[in-house]
Order: sequence, then structure tokens, then C-alpha cells
Amino acid sequence: MKYKVLLKINMRDEQIKSQGFMIWLKESVTVKLIFIGGLVLALLIPSVMLQGLIHEREQRRDEVDKDVSATWSGSQLVQGPVLVIPYKRQVKETTDNKEAVKEVIENIYILPNTLHYKAGIAAEKLHRGIFETSVYNTQVKVWGNFKTELDKLSILPSQLLPSRAILAFSISDLKGLKTNPVIIFGSQKLQTEPSFNEKGLFNNGLMARANLIGADTASIQFNFILDLKGSQQLNFLHTGKATDVEVSGNWSTPSFSGRYLPDNRIVTDKGFDAKWHMLYFNRPFAQQWAADDTLVSNMQKHDDAIFGVKLKLPVDDYQKTMRSSKYGILIILLTFISLFLTEMISKQRIHSFNYVLIGAAMVIYYTLLLSFSEQVGYNWAYLIASMATIVLVSVFIASLLKNKKPAVLFAIILAIFYAFIYVIIQLEDMALLIGSIALFVIVGVLMYFSRKINWDKY
Repeated sequence: MKYKVLLKINMRDEQIKSQGFMIWLKESVTVKLIFIGGLVLALLIPSVMLQGLIHEREQRRDEVDKDVSATWSGSQLVQGPVLVIPYKRQVKETTDNKEAVKEVIENIYILPNTLHYKAGIAAEKLHRGIFETSVYNTQVKVWGNFKTELDKLSILPSQLLPSRAILAFSISDLKGLKTNPVIIFGSQKLQTEPSFNEKGLFNNGLMARANLIGADTASIQFNFILDLKGSQQLNFLHTGKATDVEVSGNWSTPSFSGRYLPDNRIVTDKGFDAKWHMLYFNRPFAQQWAADDTLVSNMQKHDDAIFGVKLKLPVDDYQKTMRSSKYGILIILLTFISLFLTEMISKQRIHSFNYVLIGAAMVIYYTLLLSFSEQVGYNWAYLIASMATIVLVSVFIASLLKNKKPAVLFAIILAIFYAFIYVIIQLEDMALLIGSIALFVIVGVLMYFSRKINWDKY
């Protein structure tokens, strides 16, 4: 009999201990915080997947850019002109122990003494579905003069073959050439043709054959017009002893790229105007040389002499959406902490599953931001996605707590968080400073509200 009584007492004690543990598990603040931390870490997975989706859409946009370049015309790089004059020289060859003199023909390459480019860009946005890219039409006026200095190359005038001279130049995408350029070269009018020589100076080269017999090689004037269309960029190669470039256009968000920035630039809402003046002291090419037909096409030297303008789209929505998503975990963490404090202050429990639902809403927020930004732009998309999420979460909390005041307070807190992230996204140079100060203030506020919390139970 005593044994049964003791058994019942032990079973009752075990049941009480089990119930006590379950009550502690439900009411422990520490357990709740551990769950919240685990949930935040779990939400890292969909956040990373979301960034992958943004990157995928960005790649799709880049594919559209390539497709437009393939059908309209790619970015244009204007190179040259270069005056090419063949000449004869004697070389000794030894065959079967016998020396023989052989005459070979090589080329002299002469860069312009003065070179001027002037381009007016008429740009527009070309749409493909929900994507858009920048395209343009332009007329590039090219003029200047050549000056030969054969004594520096130790070449005699009698070695030259002036009747076989060539004027060579290039644009990067010949598909964009709308008319066949006619070159005024001294007193001659020259027709251009493609250069199919594999050892030519330029890829996608153009050439015009000239006769320099009787020409004043001390100063040969030239001028021509390139009627082009292209997309995204218009660049130039610095080949003149003195190179002057003037580019104007109706694009309000240009980006000046390359090794040389404009000496003067004016950018307004209606367009831009930029001017460059460069001397040959920092140019990676000699003024004239012989025999080496790969000097200009040398990639390292070539890239060091390119400059121009890029027609950037006014807002890169994908870049801003990506930056916003990188703050996603911070927003979710601050939201959960605010919700936890609301739960503590109101003395009303919010079930763990409801935290999961709210976390899901915070993640879906970024898919809303991405999809709407493709349709209406980033700013309106941010407002729509933020308002929808704030209303959804606050109404859900009001229904859970049966009290509108905590829900209104939480909505205000969430709105402040989203406004804070929006300001950070808009800033560039001051983003780190403003973000650090704001986070410091947030931590201080959390310290203030958490100082009287019983960390064992409610």
C-alpha cells in the first residue's frame, strides 16, 4: 500500500516538474530570444535566394543590351586616322654562304599632328519588353593635318612610294556606319573602303587610297564626317600630337570614362557638353614609326589611350534593389526585436508561428520591390512595397493583440526602419556615417526599453 502511495507521489512530482518545464519553456524570455535568433538565421536562406533572383533579372537586362547592340549597333570607338606610306629598303640575306641584297617594302606610320573630333549625340531610350537601353545617332566631324619628319626615321624621300599611300581609320562596329565617308585629303577627294588586311592597324578598319606625289608633306590637311549610330558609349582614341574633342548631347546622366576626363564639362537636365584637350606627352604611341603594324592595336597601350562618354540610364533600379536586399536581415532583426518589445510591454504573447509569418512577409517585401521597380521605377516601388508590408504586418498584429495602439506604434517603428534604409540607399559618400549614427541610436533605444525586462519570464 505504501509502495503505491509513494509511486503516485513520485508520478505526481514528475508531472509537476514536466508541467513546470513546459511552462518555463513557453514563458522564458531567453528561449523566445533564442527562437528569434534562429528564425533570423533561417531567413538568411530566402534572402540569399532573393539576391540571386535580382542578379538573374540584371543578367536578363544585360542580355537585352547585347541584343540591342547586335541589331541596332554596339558602342562606338573612333580610331585614327593614321597616314601609312610604303617605302623601300635594302636588306642583306645570306644564302649558301653568299650574301645578296634584297629589296623589301615596309610601311611608315604617321599620326596626326593636330586632330579634332566634334560630335553631337541625339540619344534615346530603346525599350525591349520591360527593359530599356540607351541608343544614339551622331555625326562625328574629324579634321586635322599630318606632318612628316622622315629624318627622324633615317628614311630618304627617294625610298618612299607616295603613290601607294593609305589613310587608315576605324570604328568599332561597322554596322553603325550610315553613309560611306568621303575624305578630303589635301586637294583630293577619297572614297573609303573596308580594310581586309589581317595585319591592318585596326580591327574593323577602313581605308582610303591616296596619291602623295607632288603633295606638300610638311602639312597635309584632312577632314571627313562619320555618320554613325551606336548604343551606350561613344569613345575616341587619342592619336593626335594635339587632340581636341568636343562632345555634346541631349542625355542628362552622362558618365565620362577612360584615362582622360574632360577639361570642361556642363551637365544639365537637358543634356551635356564636354571638351578635352590632350597633348602627346602622355600618349602611349610615338608620333611616327616604321614597320611595326601592331603598335596601335597593342591592347595595353590601346586601352591607355581611350576616353569618351557613357550614356548611363538615370537610375540603376537593380543596383538599388540589390543594395536594399542586403539590409534585409537587419530590417528583419530590428522588426523582430521591436515586436518582442511590443509583446513585453503589452504583456500579451505572440505565438512563434506568427513570428514566422511576419518574417515571410518581410522577405516577400523584396520580391514586391523587385517586380514593381521593373514596372514603375525604384522610388515608387519602394513606397508601394513598404506601405503594403507595413499595413499587412500592423493589421495582423492588431488582430493578434486585440489592441490597436501597439499595432499603430509598431507600424510607426516599421515605417521609420524603411525610411532609414531608403535614405541610406540614396546616399553614397555619407551612407556609412549616417548608417552608423542611426544604428547607434537604435541600439541606445533598445537598451532603454530593455532595462526593466525580467529575462527569466514575463
